[in-house]
Amino acid sequence: MNKFNPLVVISLVLASSFFGLAQAEDIKIYAAASLTNAIGDIAKQFEKANPKTTVTPVFGASSMLAKQVEAGAPADLFFSADEKWMSYLVDKNRIAANQPMSLLSNQLVVIAPKGRSFAFKAQPGFKFDQAFKGQLCTGQLESVPAGIYAKQSLIKLNWLNQLKGRIVETDDVRGALAFVERGECAAGIVYATDAKISNKVSVVGVLPSSSHQPIVYPVALTIQGQPNREAQKFLNYLKSSPSARATFQHYGFSLK
Repeated sequence: MNKFNPLVVISLVLASSFFGLAQAEDIKIYAAASLTNAIGDIAKQFEKANPKTTVTPVFGASSMLAKQVEAGAPADLFFSADEKWMSYLVDKNRIAANQPMSLLSNQLVVIAPKGRSFAFKAQPGFKFDQAFKGQLCTGQLESVPAGIYAKQSLIKLNWLNQLKGRIVETDDVRGALAFVERGECAAGIVYATDAKISNKVSVVGVLPSSSHQPIVYPVALTIQGQPNREAQKFLNYLKSSPSARATFQHYGFSLK
């Protein structure tokens, strides 16, 4: 009679587990919060076409994600809501200089809770501070791309000083959207794509593109992600797949 050998069983289990892991490919993409819906859908499309591959998105402010990548977070791709934080990672040698590609663009809009819209004109003489009562939400003015763009517009339109003490700065643009959705802020500055996905806010007006730097979304493989063939394949899918491009457009992004 053969004796039961637990070491043999353990070895077989470990070998089986290793083989299973070897068959699967994992891709981690760190992407701006405003890309949550689009990248979520595109990841599912890609996984359906590539059953052995898992796409794991991590969403947040581009500033926060860039700092995480700098610190060694396991990101294969970085998809930023501005060029500043992409350049930051290039400077930190986390992304090769020849990798970034500008893929999308967006618009900046002023929103209000549904049913609480107000008069708005995107011109310097307009008294924006008197147009609504309460606070204005947007991303952190010095670090979050949406907040950086918002600050540029507020300065250009001579509104920043008017709103002193009334601006609520959030960790990312989806945080600003949520505050306005709940009525905790009477107004917000977010991307047009964020306003488009919500049925709890109304777009009051569009901030002129001339009032802020171009809103550009670059994407790139990280140094860590370059050897990952599936990550390269997913990047190509983002850039050229008709399904991916249609999904970006569905959520309101413009293709570069």
